[in-house]
Amino acid sequence: MSHEESEDAFDGPSRSQLRRDAMAIYKLAETLATLTDAQLTRIPLESDLLAEVRRTRGIHQPIARKRETQYLAKLLRRLESEEIDSVRTVLDIDKQQSHRETAALHQLEALRDRLIAEGDNALDEVIARHPNADRQHLRNLIRQAGTEARKQKPPRASRELFRTLRDLQGTEPSSAD
Repeated sequence: MSHEESEDAFDGPSRSQLRRDAMAIYKLAETLATLTDAQLTRIPLESDLLAEVRRTRGIHQPIARKRETQYLAKLLRRLESEEIDSVRTVLDIDKQQSHRETAALHQLEALRDRLIAEGDNALDEVIARHPNADRQHLRNLIRQAGTEARKQKPPRASRELFRTLRDLQGTEPSSAD
């Protein structure tokens, strides 16, 4: 039997591929261990695996946490690839939702900063998008926020302005634009 024949006989994944797969499962176990109970309820796992995730999450000593995470990864490797794919899909959807929420908050922060910097011109645009908004209340918050910024005081009015803008975005139908 020649060397070439023995190479052709093996059709399985390489050892490197097996290691990459094992590391991917370990990283999935680490990710699961960082989720809150509310996030875990959306993950399609059996109750014994959910209990193991919670047990892993409860361990805070680094070496013990790593050992418990490795055990969780071992349990996850026993799942079918379709089950693991469904877990990853839910995690990806959650991650995308989180990115969208973060982007929306950044847009609100930019709008607040623009309102403070430009004043009434920017306020007219906000009122045009949200006609039910209280113009006088927003104008007062903008002025107070500008004064606080100039005097280097804590940004109480700026925070209140942000909350008001967030509430407007959440309640007005034009926020989906």
